Amino acid sequence: MNIEMLAPAAALAVWSMIMLLWMAATRLPALAKLKMPAEKSRGGRGCDLDGVIADQIQWKAHNYTHLMEQPTVFYVVVVILAFTGGSQLDLILAWSYVGVRVVHSFWQALVNTIPIRLMLFTISSLILLAMSVHALLATI
Repeated sequence: MNIEMLAPAAALAVWSMIMLLWMAATRLPALAKLKMPAEKSRGGRGCDLDGVIADQIQWKAHNYTHLMEQPTVFYVVVVILAFTGGSQLDLILAWSYVGVRVVHSFWQALVNTIPIRLMLFTISSLILLAMSVHALLATI
């Protein structure tokens, strides 16, 4: 087993929690300013706040949601690669994926222009594709 292969997954998990805290630190004060009656604050989802609170605040929430989506595949692939030994290239790819996702988070949370976000997402997706193929090849 290649334990060091798990470090990028742990780092991305920590980054996801940092984004959760950043989201809460910006969203909760914005919600408090709304002075929403209790009966209107029941149920609903975070995306229901789009158009209610400032877009720049919602961008952090959107990014946190994104960190709960595609990276779930990353976590599985990293575990497979850790169990099968994972090469140095796999470790470099895993850290690269984390780095690109962190840059993507900052970009989405602070600037949020689509062309750059799409480029970052595409790069991270291609890295994950390569890792996924390596994981498949290691298991067949």
